Amino acid sequence: MKRFIRGVLLGAVLVLLAGHADAQKALTWDEVRARFEANNPTLGAGQVGIEESKANEITAFLRPNPQWSVNYDQIGNTSSGSAFSASLLTTSVSYLHERQHKRELRLESAEKATGIAIAGQADLERNLIFTLRTAFVGALQAKAVLRVATDNLKYWDQVLKISRDRFQVGDIAQIDLDRLELQRVQYESDVQSAEVNLRTSKIQLLMLLNDRTPIDEFDVLGLFEYNDSLSPLDDFRKIAVDARPDLKAALQSVDKAKTDHNLAVSNGSTDPTISIDAGFPTISQTYQSYQPELREYVGAGVSIPLRIFDRNQGEKLRTQLDVDRNQKLLDAQQAQVFNDVDSAYAQVNSNLILLRPYKARYLELAAQVRDTAKFSYEHGGASLLDFLSAEGEYRTVELSYVNLVGSYLTAAAQLNMAVGREVIQ
Repeated sequence: MKRFIRGVLLGAVLVLLAGHADAQKALTWDEVRARFEANNPTLGAGQVGIEESKANEITAFLRPNPQWSVNYDQIGNTSSGSAFSASLLTTSVSYLHERQHKRELRLESAEKATGIAIAGQADLERNLIFTLRTAFVGALQAKAVLRVATDNLKYWDQVLKISRDRFQVGDIAQIDLDRLELQRVQYESDVQSAEVNLRTSKIQLLMLLNDRTPIDEFDVLGLFEYNDSLSPLDDFRKIAVDARPDLKAALQSVDKAKTDHNLAVSNGSTDPTISIDAGFPTISQTYQSYQPELREYVGAGVSIPLRIFDRNQGEKLRTQLDVDRNQKLLDAQQAQVFNDVDSAYAQVNSNLILLRPYKARYLELAAQVRDTAKFSYEHGGASLLDFLSAEGEYRTVELSYVNLVGSYLTAAAQLNMAVGREVIQ
């Protein structure tokens, strides 16, 4: 029994540890995006809007309902003394027949409206994915800055340890040690700022994911580096023309406007109403004036509105003008697409121009200058001011490189958004 209880407790502990490990698991970009697409309420609301548009397709294709009427007439004072002796029961059924493919055109217009809604949802996702990617890059950048700030603080603590030992043996003056101690405040401030920035980035990510995970249990994982290769600008332009959902929506709007104009022309046509009616005199009552006598009757009729005045002229003109308006909006959207791609491409290329010399030379050179200044200071060949200056320059170069990588990744996300899909990972 005791072994059984111990086994149960051990299993419970393992389950809790496994759950804690899952909570601590860092999410990759693909996992963050999958959670975002599944849980973001704004995307969910947009998807409901698409379903609403599909429901409008059902309404657009509905047929007119037939009309049924019943009359009981000729109730009055008769020679027989009965008020109902000459009464007549009549009934009729009528149906409006829609001509010129009105129902089909209404359905076509509704289906194209659904297509525009789907493209709009894709464009909404494109913009929100950029916001998500920016927050994800911000978290990676904050982690990289925190790592650099922590390493600098550890390095400075080692410098302080050596400097205190040198002070104990009289190798440096008290004022030099105090200056070194004061310099540590800057590194502590860097660490605290980086921690705040990291938490802020995580908060924004959790908001976009609609996730209530505690910040300390949420983390992201990704490659914080840049891709040195960049395809020609024309390649991105061609992809954008095919992939941008807002451009597709503009094209579909022109097509829908043409359908709406055809529907307006069709609505201007007259629709006949076909009717069938029947009459039933009271029992044993006949229309004796007819030869032979008429007991019951059935009739049919057609009523057609006279188009003396065209009451749809304004709608025809409005829809024709709407075609021209949407065509101009399409031209403007195409220009906007090229503007977005060109601007984002220029930003990515500018970041690459700055990053290449940092990685090839400046980072290593700054480390060499710092190490040389440190060695010279420890052996009396350089002043404390020279060492502090070299250390400050190294810190500036290293943080600048990290921030440039973050700017590159943000610009790459901007280019992905401008193109309409992820072309730079």
